[in-house]
Amino acid sequence: MSATEQVLKLGLPKGSLQDSTLDLFAKAGFHFSVKSRSYFPSIDDDELEAILIRAQEMAHYVELGAFDVGLTGKDWIIETGADVVEVSDLVYSKASMRPVRWVLAVPETSSIHSVKDLEGKHIATEVVNITRQYLEKNGVAAHVEFSWGATEVKPPELADAIVEVTETGTSLRANKLRIVDVLLESNTKLIANKAAWADPWKREKIENMAMLLQGAIYAQGKVGLKMNAPRKALDQIMQIIPGLRQPTVANLANDDWVALEVIVDEQTVRRVIPELKRAGAEGIFEYTISKLID
Repeated sequence: MSATEQVLKLGLPKGSLQDSTLDLFAKAGFHFSVKSRSYFPSIDDDELEAILIRAQEMAHYVELGAFDVGLTGKDWIIETGADVVEVSDLVYSKASMRPVRWVLAVPETSSIHSVKDLEGKHIATEVVNITRQYLEKNGVAAHVEFSWGATEVKPPELADAIVEVTETGTSLRANKLRIVDVLLESNTKLIANKAAWADPWKREKIENMAMLLQGAIYAQGKVGLKMNAPRKALDQIMQIIPGLRQPTVANLANDDWVALEVIVDEQTVRRVIPELKRAGAEGIFEYTISKLID
């Protein structure tokens, strides 16, 4: 098979992670187009074929080889017990750039205050295996039933407690639930089929993808700054700039001036730019960064 005929089969998570995942891939340089009700996005890369599928099923199908590579949560790898290669951590979610938590939650008025209080109780959750492992670890016998959705509304009539995923806790509080314990922190992972990982062409393609996705995540919240500055003010300006590295300094045609370029955290810009201006910098230019490869 020639290199032009090589294709990497990619599984993309459908559902809550879909939009943030496609946005991340776009920043990494992979531009997908998804038509309404279609599960087969088109991509501007002839070496990629993509299918949208629920994150809950992804690890299973990657293990089977239906996909060479896919994105799913650490939670679903554990829940399904899939034997896959965990290529890279991709810490992003549908609402933020931070891990999610699977938590044990109960009604605010419940008498349950620890895992030990779950003895003989009913728990509703989508992660049945993770919950059973948690109970076994704590020496507690309780009934765990699979929840098909709307888990937050089940206590107290349909369940004594739930194990549910949360990013901010807003939905739990809205349903008058309080968190008793955290079972697991999870983030998205890029995973690969073991046979695909052993294939040199596929492995290189997967590693390149991982590098670009990590670069897109790393660039989140970062911006570049360019400016001209008097050479005599250079030491003062260097102390102002909170860069990831020392700024790039280039000579200008006028020996009394230099050009500087640096990457900084976006949240510091509103403080830094006025200070740079007062220190003598001119032509200060801020630009966005889509990828940052360390």
